[in-house]
Amino acid sequence: MDREPTTLVEDNQTDTPSTVPAGVFARIFTRHFFYVALLVALPIAFGEGLNARLTLLRDPDIWWHLADARLFLSTGHFIRFEPYSFTVAGQPWINPEWLAEMPYWFSYHVLGLRGIYLVTWLAICTNVLLVYWRGFRATRSADAAFWSAGIGFVLMAVNVGPRTIALGYAALSIEMLILESVACGKRKLLWLLPLLFCVWVNLHGSWIIGVALFVLYVVAGTMRIRMGALEQEPMPATDRNRLLATLVASVAALFINPYGWRMVWNPVDMMLNQKLNIANVAEWKPLNVSTFEGASLVVVIVLMVLANLKRGRTWKFFDLAVIVFGCYAAVDHVRFLYLAAVLIGPTMAMDISRSFSPEPNQKTIPAMNALIAAAALAFVAIMFPSEKKLQTKLSDEFPLQAIRAIQPAWRTFDWDYLGGMMAFEAKRSLIDSRLDTFEHHGVLQNYLGAMNLSQPLEVLDYYRVDHAVLLDGQPLAYLLQHTPEWTVQMREKTEDGNYVLLTRESRILNSAKSDPTSATGR
Repeated sequence: MDREPTTLVEDNQTDTPSTVPAGVFARIFTRHFFYVALLVALPIAFGEGLNARLTLLRDPDIWWHLADARLFLSTGHFIRFEPYSFTVAGQPWINPEWLAEMPYWFSYHVLGLRGIYLVTWLAICTNVLLVYWRGFRATRSADAAFWSAGIGFVLMAVNVGPRTIALGYAALSIEMLILESVACGKRKLLWLLPLLFCVWVNLHGSWIIGVALFVLYVVAGTMRIRMGALEQEPMPATDRNRLLATLVASVAALFINPYGWRMVWNPVDMMLNQKLNIANVAEWKPLNVSTFEGASLVVVIVLMVLANLKRGRTWKFFDLAVIVFGCYAAVDHVRFLYLAAVLIGPTMAMDISRSFSPEPNQKTIPAMNALIAAAALAFVAIMFPSEKKLQTKLSDEFPLQAIRAIQPAWRTFDWDYLGGMMAFEAKRSLIDSRLDTFEHHGVLQNYLGAMNLSQPLEVLDYYRVDHAVLLDGQPLAYLLQHTPEWTVQMREKTEDGNYVLLTRESRILNSAKSDPTSATGR
């Protein structure tokens, strides 16, 4: 069938003098433009944090992140001592995500809650589009890259919120993009890696994954393997030496941060010394394959297995190890589904292109691309929430009246979910979701003991607690409401239920009693 030159063009068509306007239009509104528009609409359509449910504001971490940025910018000094609680106040503390907090704070400062929404959306879009671009570079198939990025978003959706780790994952995608380019012969790009790690260490502790993958890349490149579909030759000595030098420079660049070696040690400390933190945070739990998230990973693995059964390929050790690592990490900790999406996206695109796509069809209709892209972008604009709607949603998520009623002299026992908002509202808390420092000083263990009704009154006495803000249905709230010296000062309704602000009639103002965990060991 003849094609109309003004409406149906090939993506790589060059312009002629007589068709410059049509050629420019076709060059802009390509299949890439169409797919990119659809991909940036995905988070707002299907991301629970950004769609009509707007759950992004219930994230407890963003509020102390904003408080951190505000404190840093108002004082001009990096935070070196814990500033928000009455339990570990003044103890040494580092802020390993200080740089990633800046975009959220500046956007919030200018646009209010809509600024938090905007940066959250841009961060997830950046990660989705990086997966798309890496998939396209691996396959030269926009269709396969689009489907791999779309499937990747399904895995990323486990963490679609105002999270600093989204910037860490973007850095991981850039690292993988550089390594993939180096494997294709663009060795000069290696010099970007030390600069990347210098920025990354100040964004998020996920840099340690990037270093581990870089080490794996170097080690794998020394191997000669002939084992079924696993085939590779070792890299030349000059390339190996160049990689080793870049790796050393990248590790050295990690120490360019405001906290020195303590910042570099921080993710190692979490793995070795924060067992309670990892055991009690939901996103660190193992993946449950009976959930939607678990089923999504199973589908991805099955898809890749079927693709390789239908039309196999030869593998290099590093490529296969990255897939295994990404899937294992996601199974071990549900939060690492996001990591799996970043790591396996290009391979998924290759499998789709090789085994499930027909012969690539470069023909496209620019006008149709423009129309559908415009509809997708219009959807984004329409769904972008108003400040009033976000303020209403925030009031539904947190007991703001109860938190704002807390006085500076009070020692308030709080559900850790509320601690970040208390820091943002400049109210002293017992604990918040920065569980690292609280675990190091025994506060986390005491807090869990009180919440689980293991010596709860002893914990309250130990910290000389005189007020508490809890969900009405929590066991400790029930106990205190049935304890004579405690009375309800305020009730506040939220989507999670009724919060109660409780007051202790006979305050304990004398010196602290013995640590309640001393009998059980800490």
